[in-house]
Amino acid sequence: MKASKVILAACLGVMFFTSTNVKAQYDAMFTQYMFNEMFINPAYAGSKDAMQITALHRQQWVNFPGRPITSTFSMHGPIVNENMGFGLSFLNEKIGSLNRNLAYLSYAYKVKAGKNGKVSFGLMGGVHNMVNKFASLKATEAGDIQVSQNSPSVYAPNFGFGIYYSDKVNYAGISIPRMIDDQIKFNENGDLLKSNKMSPQKFHYYLTLGRIFTLTETLKLKGQAMVKAVQNAPLQYEVNANFLIKEMIWAGLSYRSGDAASAILGVQVNPQFVISYSYDYTLSKIQKYSQGSHEIALSYVFKYKGKNVITPRYF
Repeated sequence: MKASKVILAACLGVMFFTSTNVKAQYDAMFTQYMFNEMFINPAYAGSKDAMQITALHRQQWVNFPGRPITSTFSMHGPIVNENMGFGLSFLNEKIGSLNRNLAYLSYAYKVKAGKNGKVSFGLMGGVHNMVNKFASLKATEAGDIQVSQNSPSVYAPNFGFGIYYSDKVNYAGISIPRMIDDQIKFNENGDLLKSNKMSPQKFHYYLTLGRIFTLTETLKLKGQAMVKAVQNAPLQYEVNANFLIKEMIWAGLSYRSGDAASAILGVQVNPQFVISYSYDYTLSKIQKYSQGSHEIALSYVFKYKGKNVITPRYF
């Protein structure tokens, strides 16, 4: 086998291994998923009763060849007397030679639930773009046509739905964010094959839960959990505990089953703006070959109903 084929196989192997661990080819992994709920559940759109923008960047498995590098941006807010929410989400991810981009529109409709609660029903739709940049690979044999040019750029539609509940101290959500199984494959001759189909057996279900506990006048605890489930695969869960000290400092720990333990540190610059950083210590065998994962998130909430924000919005 040519050396360039070995390199190509290794890159594709990394892509497959990564997608297997995150339980979906399209569902990127985030430690600070609490700042990226729009990407998980479209019913979250407009949930803060104000416009919010969030940016997140993740460097996974530092020093591991072909590691995932992911960047996301989202914006959402209420429309039409705050009974409806609208949002935009974008994602770029590089895994080995694979480069993919996702763009989504989200819509949510809210109804009252009890005295202080609201339930939202959301839909999302968008497009995926995928291309394998084989030309970026370094071949050991000059003129090897298999790595001389990139694969065709492939576009595919996708959609999802979700339900989200929140009140002053609790939230819960359930969703299937991506319902179309779109893939790029290669046959034995190296020809590109693509498929786009709805496969209910491959649906990935997300369940999120959270609650704010007031421990003292200057200390709050934000507890959160997320469960991801798919047919014929182990259940994956994440638990997170973040302490808010004097409405200024976020400090917490997180655990992702079978994958990583994480530390999170954030600064509530003011009630509208928060910046946070997380470090993942890998618990799987990859830990021998990487230096963990780094993630940074920034989130800004604009004024509420024409008034200044005087307390942070915790969900």
